[in-house]
Amino acid sequence: MAEDAEAVAARRSDPEVAELQSWEPPYPIERARDLVSEIVQREDPQPDEWWMLTIVGADDSKILGDIVFKLGWEGRSAEVGYTLARSAWGHGYATEALTALVERLFDGFGISRIGAMLHPENSGSAMVLERTGFEFEGRTRLSYWVGDENTDDLIYGITREGWETWRTRPRTPPGHVDLIEVTSENAAAVNRLVTHQSQRKFVSPVTKSLADALVPPMVDGRLVEPWYRAIQAGDEIVGFVMLALANDVHVEPYLWRFVIDRLHQRRGIGASALESVIDQCRVWGADSLLVSWTPGRGSPAPLYLGRGFVATGKVEDGEIEARLVID
Repeated sequence: MAEDAEAVAARRSDPEVAELQSWEPPYPIERARDLVSEIVQREDPQPDEWWMLTIVGADDSKILGDIVFKLGWEGRSAEVGYTLARSAWGHGYATEALTALVERLFDGFGISRIGAMLHPENSGSAMVLERTGFEFEGRTRLSYWVGDENTDDLIYGITREGWETWRTRPRTPPGHVDLIEVTSENAAAVNRLVTHQSQRKFVSPVTKSLADALVPPMVDGRLVEPWYRAIQAGDEIVGFVMLALANDVHVEPYLWRFVIDRLHQRRGIGASALESVIDQCRVWGADSLLVSWTPGRGSPAPLYLGRGFVATGKVEDGEIEARLVID
């Protein structure tokens, strides 16, 4: 199909699309034609051979990109990949296409696992995988070459059981969100909380937070006094929050750690829990609340800025500080 080959060559020749991918631009039209011709000649996907599907708009009039898969272990597992034209970025097309493919592979092909590999700096692709239920599984060091560049590779995967858990996860806002004490009865559930891999540069693991609470750091000559709670939605532990309390040196409470589990994000829980934190600050008589974040794609900045936090102009260790005036 001539239009498919032309679209493949055009998007793979775009330097921004090709960056962090497995080919170097420009991508010759002859190579694209050979690729499309080879796939068209096959009647069905073959083990250990890439099979390409074209991603088009809802009216089938515009080619947005492609999504590929390769069956392995005699059809019992699969690896996936996807490429979208730059004009199609940021609209959720890749997530929608990958979700449909994952469902088809598990339900139609009966496979047990789907994997994906990507460049460590490809945060956009990582977020697509995470929004489809894939979990980070590991990192292979200096294992991939593109031309003369040698890089690490990140490994993502999803099992049939993981897919069932992901697609049946709660999607709607909970009836209520509470901040509760961490106890011996709920500590295991708190420790199981985990963010997406792409968020770990913004959010510390709960285990580190609990360790910092046990042995608090010294800041400006004063030992930090932590206050922490589990976040509960309904009867389920879904997150964790920790503040550094105000003292004679640091006169404002500081929102130190804030985690919402990967299975419970996008339900409005973060906003509700943040409101509960602000209410607690009111109980303490605090006039303001400080927070800081590392900038970048996927940072929690929109949550805080949307609630009224304002940057103070202070940047420390790459983190932007902001303050909420509590009325």
